[in-house]
Amino acid sequence: MQRGNSIRSISSREASTMGSGYVIDSGFYMTSFAVIVFLVALVTAGMLLITVMIALTVLLQSCQNKSAGPIQLERANREYTYCKIFVSHAEINSLGVDQFPEICKAHAIQYIEEGQYLQDLNLTIEMANNYFSNIKPKVDGLDVILMDIDDIFTSILAHHNYEYQYRFNLGQQDKQADAVKHPLHRALVALHMTLQADGWSLVFFTLKSEEEKEDTVHTLLSAGYGGWSSLIMRSADELEMESWEYLSTRRAELHKQGLHINSVISSHLYALTGPFLGKHNFKLPSLIYSKKEEHFQNRMPST
Repeated sequence: MQRGNSIRSISSREASTMGSGYVIDSGFYMTSFAVIVFLVALVTAGMLLITVMIALTVLLQSCQNKSAGPIQLERANREYTYCKIFVSHAEINSLGVDQFPEICKAHAIQYIEEGQYLQDLNLTIEMANNYFSNIKPKVDGLDVILMDIDDIFTSILAHHNYEYQYRFNLGQQDKQADAVKHPLHRALVALHMTLQADGWSLVFFTLKSEEEKEDTVHTLLSAGYGGWSSLIMRSADELEMESWEYLSTRRAELHKQGLHINSVISSHLYALTGPFLGKHNFKLPSLIYSKKEEHFQNRMPST
């Protein structure tokens, strides 16, 4: 009887103990509190692992972006350098816009729209003004400066396009639009007036035919370019000549007349090629311009 009660007592205590704990098959005993702590720790470790994986993923992507940045920059610099060289090549060989690679057309538009062209133009004109401010023409009037009016016609066209957009696209009043001057037009007019005020004799030259002389003179005077000493235009015999040859021949004629060419100002390389150039010539930055593809001309800078 006592042994039986003892056995029941032990069984009862075991049953009571099982109500507040667990026995693992291996024989490891855990209380309910320990199980909860274990589960919380397990969940926490899982969350930490996920957090570490996310952090590593973000870090990897950041490293990839950082490594891609220099590569893209290097590629952009290479494209810019290539297109810059191609522009010089195009000027030497008188290539049209249709012969430009597509990537260079994009760079040409960017060059204009981002204001780099206008900055280059202003710096070139500033250098010209600094040069001419330190020298004076002789009183005999034989010191001359040759100016390319094809650049002037480009500026006039740009001015009219800008004025049209200002007047009709932006809905401003006519008298306000009349006061607007396109930056290219304004820069060349200012240079022209400065040279005249300093007493220089200006010789205008163009690739246009003499048959267009009346319209050419009218356009120049209307745009504010007056007071030149002479205007050089192609004769019928010169229409088939290369541009550089035609201009070289005309400069030689001026030299024979006793005129001293102090400077030639043009954005075209053919105008700055050959004999009888000035002592100090100035090449204005080039605009990619074509009568067949005027989308380049229509993107002229407006500020």
